[in-house]
Amino acid sequence: MTIGCPECGALADTSTLAGRMLARCRICHYPLERASGRSIGAALACSLATFALLLPGNLSPLMTVHMLGAERSAVLGSGIVYMWRDRFELLAIVLGLTGVVLPLVRFSALSVVLAAVLRGWRPSWLGRCYRWTIWLDAWAMPDVFLVGCFVGYTRVTQELTGSIDAGGYCFIAAAFMSMLTRATLDQRTVWRAIAPERHVTPGERVLSCTACDLVAPIEDAGRPCPRCALTLRKRKPNAVARATALSLAAFVLAFPANLYPMTVSFQLGHDVTHRIVDGVAELFEAGLWPLGILIFCTSIAIPFAKLAGMAWFIVSVIRRSERHLRAKTFLYRLIDELGRWSNVDVFTIAAFVPLIRFDGVANARPADGATAFALVVILTMAASRAFDPRLMWDAAQARRT
Repeated sequence: MTIGCPECGALADTSTLAGRMLARCRICHYPLERASGRSIGAALACSLATFALLLPGNLSPLMTVHMLGAERSAVLGSGIVYMWRDRFELLAIVLGLTGVVLPLVRFSALSVVLAAVLRGWRPSWLGRCYRWTIWLDAWAMPDVFLVGCFVGYTRVTQELTGSIDAGGYCFIAAAFMSMLTRATLDQRTVWRAIAPERHVTPGERVLSCTACDLVAPIEDAGRPCPRCALTLRKRKPNAVARATALSLAAFVLAFPANLYPMTVSFQLGHDVTHRIVDGVAELFEAGLWPLGILIFCTSIAIPFAKLAGMAWFIVSVIRRSERHLRAKTFLYRLIDELGRWSNVDVFTIAAFVPLIRFDGVANARPADGATAFALVVILTMAASRAFDPRLMWDAAQARRT
C-alpha cells in the first residue's frame, strides 16, 4: 500500500505497519500512520456523543451570573446574537459558523461516514463526504469555544456571583468528546475502507491526491480522485500566490486588531475600552497568570508567529532554499494545527458579553478590534491551508538539479 507524504511528496509503503508501530516519512519525518490508540468504532462512539451533547449544549443555558438581585443567563449563541444586534455582523457570522453551525455539521456527517464504513456500505458520495469532514476539522471549534467560555466565565466571576448550568456541562462534555474523536479517528483505515490503495511499480510516474494521499498515475492529473473526488493535481494550485495574498491581508489587519479595543464596557457611568494587551494585564493583576499566559500566547504570540512562519515558507520556495527543510516542515505542521486556538480571545467576548447586560449599571459590547482580530485568525488559517509544504522540497530539488 503506497501513499504520498502530504508534506514532502515522497512515496511511502505502510503495508508492513502493525502492532504499536508508528510510520514516519523517510524524508521529512512526518508521522504518516499510527497503528495503536485508533479505532473506527471508538471514533464513531465519540462522534455520536459529541453531536448528541452539542444539541442541549447549544439550546440550554450555559451559565448564569447575579448582580444586585438580578440575574443574566447565556446560551451558546447569545453572544453571537448580541454581536449581530450591535451591528457586528461579520464577527457574528464568523463565530456563529465556527462555534455553532460547523461543529454540528461536521460531527453529524462524520458519524454517518463512520457508521457506513463499519456496516460495509459504500455509496458513491462517501469519499467526498469524508473529505469534507476532514477539512472541517480545523474550522469546527467547540474545544476552542469551551476555552473561551472558561476564560470569560472566570473574568466575570471575579466581580459577580455565577454558576454553570446544565447546558454548560453538556457543552463541556461535547468539547472533550470532540477532542477524543480527533484522538481516536484512524484516518488511513477509513480511507482504505472507502477505496484501497495501490502499489507503485519501480519507475512508474505517479502523483498523490492532495486530500487523501491516494497515489494515481500521472496521466490521471485533472481527473477526479477515485477515492475522495477531489481533482487530482501534483500540487495545490497557485499555492504560493494564494498564501502570500492571505498572509499579507492578515498582516495588515494585525495592527488594528492589536491597537483598537476588543470590547467596550460601561462601568460606573462611563465607557472603558479593552485591547488584547489590556485583557492580558488585567488577568495578571487579578492573579490569574495561567489564563494571562494562555491569552498572550493564543492572541499575540501565535498570530505573529504564524505570519513570520508563512513568510519564511514563501521566501524558501521563491529562493529555492535547501536549508532547514525538516524544521520548516515541522513548523508548518505546528502552525496549521495551532492556528485555530487564536480564536480563544474572540470566543471569550462571545461568552461574557451576554452576561454583562445590566441596564444602567453595567454593560459590555464588542468593538472594532474584535472583528479585525477574528479576520486575522481566519486569514492566517486560510493561508496555511492554501500553502503546499511540498513546494519547499520541490524548490530545493530543482536547485540541486
